[in-house]
Amino acid sequence: MSLTVPLIEVKNLKKFFGSGSGLFKREKDVVKAVDDVSFSIRRGEAFGLVGESGSGKSTIGRSILRLHEINGGEILFQGKSIHSMSKKELRALRPKLQFVFQDPFSSLNPRMRVGEAIGEALIDHGLASASEARKKVRQVLDICGISEEQSDRFPHEFSGGQRQRIGIARAIILEPDFIVADEPVSALDVSIQAQIINLFQDLQTQKNITYLFISHDLSVVQHLCSKIGVLYLGSLMEVADRSKLYGNPLHPYTKALMSAVPIPDPTLKRERIILKGDIPNPANPPSGCKFHTRCPYAMEICRQAAPVFKKAEEDHFVACHLV
Repeated sequence: MSLTVPLIEVKNLKKFFGSGSGLFKREKDVVKAVDDVSFSIRRGEAFGLVGESGSGKSTIGRSILRLHEINGGEILFQGKSIHSMSKKELRALRPKLQFVFQDPFSSLNPRMRVGEAIGEALIDHGLASASEARKKVRQVLDICGISEEQSDRFPHEFSGGQRQRIGIARAIILEPDFIVADEPVSALDVSIQAQIINLFQDLQTQKNITYLFISHDLSVVQHLCSKIGVLYLGSLMEVADRSKLYGNPLHPYTKALMSAVPIPDPTLKRERIILKGDIPNPANPPSGCKFHTRCPYAMEICRQAAPVFKKAEEDHFVACHLV
């Protein structure tokens, strides 16, 4: 296969949810959680997806792994459509596509010892015998900073940071090509966040893992991701390489998010951009540009027509009438 083919391609993805039911379900009750989103991720790359809560970040991650069925578009893994696969084909692919959840405690069986929980998928997929699985569990626990003696403990006996390491160990034991990490550090203390981010970076270097890293925190994404997409109300506003996005943000929404990132040097000052109003109802999004109701630079054309997602410069794309 050509090395130019991205590992993950998302093409015009649409995912809608109905807020009504039965006879009372109407077209206007449909929530367009993800509306015509396209991007690609190369092998070994960490792609960051940022935006406010409710912007559709997690829905995209779950749709890529086919935890949600989609309403339109296409998702390709190594050039093959994930949502066109049979159950048998999808099951064979599952070990290559893994998920690290925001709350590892809720994703762990409270009655199962963590060693068993981590090795369970290996045995279930027929990738190892029980003895081989125990050996592999010891190896990944060591990689993730958990001692072998702790493998007999239950999830409630670990701290939040330790449980997140267990969640990562459970994902990497299958030697996946691609991991969706959905807000994996948002519930952790800052010092623990740094440890988990460093662990993700080490695993990327050692195992060439490709990530979709979902977060609302631009300062966290900056440390891990080489390319970043900014999502608002189910649509991409901007996608760029890290240096270009942080050095020259083009979309007003990106600029507002950037202004909220803390600056380590207290002698430096940055103008804080406060967005007015609330996020519109996704069941009834604004016409034209979805961001125009909160944009300080909105023009008449912004209310009338949605901007085209276009190339502003090399490796920098934006959907804005101002550009």
